[in-house]
Amino acid sequence: MADRGVDLSALPKEVRDQLAELDLELSEGDITQKGYEKKRAKLLGPYIPHMPNVDLSLPDVQLSPGHSADPSPSPEAPGPSTSSASRHHRTHRSGGARDDRYRSDIHTEAVQAALAKHKEEKMALPMPTKRRSAFVQSPVDNCTPPDTSSASEDEGSLRRQAALSAALAQSLQSPDYWINRSVQSSSTSSSASSTLSHGEPKTQPQPQPQPASALADVLAHTRIENSVPPDVTSSTPQERGSRVDLPPAVRGMSRGQSRSSMLDTADGKRKGVPVNSRVSTKIQQLLNTLKRPKRPPLSEFFLDDSEEIVEVPQPDPNTPKPEGRQIIPVKGEPLGVVSNWPPALQAALARWGATQAKSPALTALDITGKPLYTLTYGKLWSRSLKLAYTLLNKLGTKTEPVLRPGDRVALVYPNSDPAMFWVAFYGCLLAEVIPVPIEVPLSRQDAGSQQIGFLLGSCGVSLALTSEVCLKGLPKTPNGEIMQFKGWPRMKWVVTDTKYLTKPSKDWQPHIPTANTDTAYIEYKASKEGTVMGVAVSKISMLTHCQALTQACNYCEGETLVNVLDCKKDMGLWHGVLTSVMNRIHTITVPYAVMKACPMSWVQRVHIHKARVALVKCRDLHWAMMAHRDQRDTNLSSIRMLIVADGANPWSVSSCDAFLNVFQSHGLKPEVICPCASSPEALTVAIRRPGARGAPLPARAILSMGGLSHGVIRVNTEDKNSALTVQDVGHVMPGALMCIVKPDGSPQLCKTDEIGEIVLNSRAGGTMYYGLPGVTKNTFEVIPVNQAGAPIGEIPFTRTGLLGFVGPGSLVFVVGKNEGLLMVSGRRHNADDLVATALAVEPVKTVYRGRIAVFSVTVFYDERIVIVAEQRPDASEEDSFQWMSRVLQAIDSIHQVGLYCLALVPANTLPKTPLGGIHICETKQNFLEGNLHPCNILMCPHTCVTNLPKPRQKQPVGVGPASIMVGNLVAGKRIAQAAGRELGVIEDQDLIRKHQFLSEALQWRAQTDPDHVLYVLLNAKGVAVCTATCVQLHKRAEKITAALMERGGLNTGDNVVLLYPPGIDLIAAFYGCLYAGVIPVTVRPPHPQNLAATLPTVRMIIDVSKAACILTTQPLMRILRSREAAASVNIKTWPTIIDTDDLPRKRPPQIYKPPTAEMLAYLDFSVSTTGMLTGVKMSHAAVSTLCRSIKLQCELYSSRQIAICLDPYCGLGFVLWCLSSVYSGHQSILIPPLELESSLPLWLSTLSQYKIRDTFCSYSVMELCTKGLGTQTEILKARGLNLSCVRSCVVIAEERPRLALTQSFSKLFKDLGLSSRAVSTAFGSRVNLAICLQGTSGPDPSTVYVDMKSLRHDRVRLVERGAPQSLPLMESGTILPGVRVIIVNPETRGPLGDSHLGEIWVNSPHSASGYYTIYGEESLQADHFNTRLSFGEPHTLWARTGYLGFVKRTELLDASGDRHDALFVVGSLDETLELRGLRYHPIDIETSVSRAHRSIAESAVFTWTNLLVVVAELSGSEQEALDLVPLVTNVVLEEHHLIVGVVVIVDPGVIPINSRGEKQRMHLRDSFLADQLDPIYVAYNM
Repeated sequence: MADRGVDLSALPKEVRDQLAELDLELSEGDITQKGYEKKRAKLLGPYIPHMPNVDLSLPDVQLSPGHSADPSPSPEAPGPSTSSASRHHRTHRSGGARDDRYRSDIHTEAVQAALAKHKEEKMALPMPTKRRSAFVQSPVDNCTPPDTSSASEDEGSLRRQAALSAALAQSLQSPDYWINRSVQSSSTSSSASSTLSHGEPKTQPQPQPQPASALADVLAHTRIENSVPPDVTSSTPQERGSRVDLPPAVRGMSRGQSRSSMLDTADGKRKGVPVNSRVSTKIQQLLNTLKRPKRPPLSEFFLDDSEEIVEVPQPDPNTPKPEGRQIIPVKGEPLGVVSNWPPALQAALARWGATQAKSPALTALDITGKPLYTLTYGKLWSRSLKLAYTLLNKLGTKTEPVLRPGDRVALVYPNSDPAMFWVAFYGCLLAEVIPVPIEVPLSRQDAGSQQIGFLLGSCGVSLALTSEVCLKGLPKTPNGEIMQFKGWPRMKWVVTDTKYLTKPSKDWQPHIPTANTDTAYIEYKASKEGTVMGVAVSKISMLTHCQALTQACNYCEGETLVNVLDCKKDMGLWHGVLTSVMNRIHTITVPYAVMKACPMSWVQRVHIHKARVALVKCRDLHWAMMAHRDQRDTNLSSIRMLIVADGANPWSVSSCDAFLNVFQSHGLKPEVICPCASSPEALTVAIRRPGARGAPLPARAILSMGGLSHGVIRVNTEDKNSALTVQDVGHVMPGALMCIVKPDGSPQLCKTDEIGEIVLNSRAGGTMYYGLPGVTKNTFEVIPVNQAGAPIGEIPFTRTGLLGFVGPGSLVFVVGKNEGLLMVSGRRHNADDLVATALAVEPVKTVYRGRIAVFSVTVFYDERIVIVAEQRPDASEEDSFQWMSRVLQAIDSIHQVGLYCLALVPANTLPKTPLGGIHICETKQNFLEGNLHPCNILMCPHTCVTNLPKPRQKQPVGVGPASIMVGNLVAGKRIAQAAGRELGVIEDQDLIRKHQFLSEALQWRAQTDPDHVLYVLLNAKGVAVCTATCVQLHKRAEKITAALMERGGLNTGDNVVLLYPPGIDLIAAFYGCLYAGVIPVTVRPPHPQNLAATLPTVRMIIDVSKAACILTTQPLMRILRSREAAASVNIKTWPTIIDTDDLPRKRPPQIYKPPTAEMLAYLDFSVSTTGMLTGVKMSHAAVSTLCRSIKLQCELYSSRQIAICLDPYCGLGFVLWCLSSVYSGHQSILIPPLELESSLPLWLSTLSQYKIRDTFCSYSVMELCTKGLGTQTEILKARGLNLSCVRSCVVIAEERPRLALTQSFSKLFKDLGLSSRAVSTAFGSRVNLAICLQGTSGPDPSTVYVDMKSLRHDRVRLVERGAPQSLPLMESGTILPGVRVIIVNPETRGPLGDSHLGEIWVNSPHSASGYYTIYGEESLQADHFNTRLSFGEPHTLWARTGYLGFVKRTELLDASGDRHDALFVVGSLDETLELRGLRYHPIDIETSVSRAHRSIAESAVFTWTNLLVVVAELSGSEQEALDLVPLVTNVVLEEHHLIVGVVVIVDPGVIPINSRGEKQRMHLRDSFLADQLDPIYVAYNM
């Protein structure tokens, strides 16, 4: 249409690009044909040669999908008849229209403008990676009760229509007034109404394709470009303003890829992963996003002084402050006295029942909206009388009645049965029992049913009235009884249908006293925290309230009222049940179910019955507009008052305007719309009185949202995108007095331009929270004070929970509710306002039926905002992520507040309130407990957590060479050092021979005690499959030596790899090598089922150690040469392989004796947790002193037996398995840890069977027993398992003792006789294999609690057990004889004082003599093995362990009677994470993470480019995967003051663990970055 006469090729390039983009959107169905034409016309407009017949001036009316354009009226001055909305003809409703009713042009416009602002600073948010199976969608049936459209309390909350809508337009018309008299049919209204075309429950098929994008109706000038991902790899700095917000999320792949391939590539685990969905690229994207400046300047950060974190909030000089005078209380008009007002409400009913029996009281509708029955005043009176009589006389016996006057009774009736409810309510009033109306419980697990239980309990309710139909529908137990609902007291159920009631005897009359202060009824209300309380309304309050409403609404006897609200509470009860009876009004109730089926039903009822008053919520206005095409001839001219019950919601203004626009042509008069404000505590607060015909309409306020967030009223002139328009809710009620006070703290009167909580004094309000005197005082007995703090009078006011102000002419304005208030960094935000903004971001594609919940959670000293929305079943991952990132930007721009978390859950999975709204408290509870099960989540802690302590600058260390050491003091503190006892000297010549070399010790034992059994090897059944006496071991070693000399062609000092499963062959091969003069290197054999992962390590050790030969068994030799092995390593280049299984009986010609003890005995290779392969050299001297030290510490001699369940390949495990027995002569029972996998109790039953006193194991063994046998202790006890013989069970490890594991092991097996003192730990490192080992003598290991915050600063601060942020540490065993340790500052290399954290240095004759390196890097070696202190004791040579720890002198005494110095290991220096200038130990963060959710089996953390990455193993179902993301982020932030950058959820067993049970975090990191983890979900936190 618009291209006529346009040469496209001549257009500027950006216009051509935009046209191409449009075409693409049209072809992909992202835009409707009409939206496409409109945008295209707009783009080409400037380039069209002007021709008189081309009219491109489309009206400024925003079209929502499914409307026909209506270009006739210009939107400036549409009369009611030409209102554009009124002529949109809709033949079919599109499914998306349902969400459309939440939209308003101007809000959408504000949002689009905000988003457009981000277009310039474009940047990609990395999209989360999700495994295919994690796309769980809940089945959605079309007949689910509709959502918030029906919410009971908060319907409005979700339709903050034009939150900003009408407002903004007016602010444009006249910015100089903040209250401005608007003409009802101004442009605002017409445009707002045009989008309020409503969808309804999807009953009809949808013939036309669903327009996929709400961009179709974005105003054309706000183009959002979201097609090409930016190049995040280039290093060109991006141009940015000083303040940058989150960019629009950018598609994860280029537009060229087809939709179908999208899902395949998004999970990043397939081959050919597109480059931008790889982990490394995404992390780069995340870094680029995070580089941008955060909002608050550093001055607002916390300061971290030495110990505590203190917030130092700096007041912002630009914060608006209230400047008005103190407010004066506002008085309502006096309550008139009318001569014939009844003395009590029951008296009114008695009067009408007697004098006007035929007059209709109530008409109920069936599901189709047709009248079902009409209850007359006569029937209402007689039935209520029967019920009152039955309740008082027919339950229980004469002497023991069940009910007495003043008892509380629950009323359980569905909305669809108003007559039964009316009768029950008035029956209770007549019987003088107190009715407590509640919702019908639908299932045992109803959201909030526990809270209703709390209400019933606090009101002392034990009897429930209900109807027969309702009773049948209640959930039953299998034997037919009514189920005990969660949290409810025990209830008796009474059916009140007429056939079960007894006619009162002639002489019985109900007692109708004059209204007094006794409670008449109790109305329930839910607080922000979800507790449900009962507001008690006294008889006099009830009567006065009816009188005040009658006066304010000018009710006349015999009028007709249409009520669409719930008649159990609020306005529905006050107008539709109580005031109506007082004035003999005919009420027509339209239940919720009818509205769902026929949204026009209430309008038709008004038309048919010529009703004078209608009682509705904004929802009902919408539904009527949505369906009004179906009715040509409705006439609303009879209405004199249309009461809008939720008129206090900030966005009700646009609903009212839009409704008026549509129905003005049907006779609706503008002045009859009467918004009102109410609260459960104060009942009706204010109501607009119907205006006179033609009088000017009331004012509107256009407020700045920035001002509102600081609680100040400011006219919004500059930024129309962050304005809020509110309409007044009329004047305060007759007979009431109103003030505005500060919402928190003491009730100080506000200034005139300040927002505060409305408080009311009136005889017509609630009197208390029933049964809760404490809470009552703070709400119902508030006495406002002036600025000096003096009370302004004696009269108590009631807090209404409404936030607002009094405008000109004493009109009341409400801007929000206390319960929707989110206080973030000292500013107030209204949850409903945020909902509205989120809804304005193209919800049609993503959000299911506009269901969005907003709440705040407290994390790290501030409230954080969380938004949870239900996702449409057909929304794609892309769309959802796109929507989420736009919501971030919109909220950031309009409200200037950051979101902490945005989650999308499958449709219909959020907990519902009884009328279908979202149950916010339950949702929040689910979020915090990890039961929300989102299908998409985006956390933004980096952007919104702005109160972290400043990163620490390293301080110069206090103790240096200048601080003179006096004796053993450094800077006034004892030097942190400790030593084991002396090794002593050996006199006996024999022993010297024996002890010089282990090879000689074995020969000596073979001669002197040949048949002494040194080793017993057990299999999984606990049977000894192999034993070795001294002589057998010697002979087997000789055979191997002979084979080595014959076949190996080896030279003395060559390295030989021993590749054996744990057993005696390994020991024999070791001594065979010593006899042959070659250097053994023990290597763990490859795992036959997992060659690809394990064989390369074997190959690497063989290559690094330059082994000349491999000794192994036949099966292993076959594996080394197999085809499977060839797949992962080159098998042609193995060194000589000798299998030692069937060797001939040969003796070597001679046995090698090393010339000096400094010669190398063996090489010990181990992979550290950081993934480093290191080999250390152990000399013969070191080996024998180490064995001697262990012998002394553990009192080992030949009559002793020990059990070893360890891997025998490196470290202390190897020493105990292969060397110790030969040196000390004790018998070692060997249990290969692998055997435990098939027989868990093997180790423990061995201890019991052999009565073992000393045993050594690894953490993995202990964990296996704890997890696998924890529940079976009774069975084991029955089998006779007894561990009372064990006096020491030592865990061999090179890490901080795992206190939680050792304690739970001790506790679990205490029943089997295990002494609580038995379990202890050892400590060794690469430079010295055994530094500590809890022996037989010496005090028990002590435990201390240190402050985690201080540890991060490299300080040790001891605290009491249970102190917050405390970390328990256990001593790592007694220091071995001959060992000295000292704590040193790793940077300055100077000694530290007692209880300071530093590196542990060790001096001992059994330290290793150096690293075995290929190129002999002497510098590295000297640094670690022969280091001197920078001052103090310059001559001693120390070896650096690479572990941080501290020494603490305890009160305990050691064997020599001196005070015992305990060594505490904190963690490996290589593993620590340096973040924000502090030092963190991964295990501490992992402990917190594992506590965060029951489904986290194990976790590991590492850093990548300064981002903290947390990997958590999920043991539950995959739908819980995304629950972990916020919980992990919360716990790390709370406990460690760190923001997690990436959360990776993986399957159990993915985190690699070495043989000692230590996590291989660096392996994990490499696998993650190489996309090899196949994660369930990867979340990149913004």
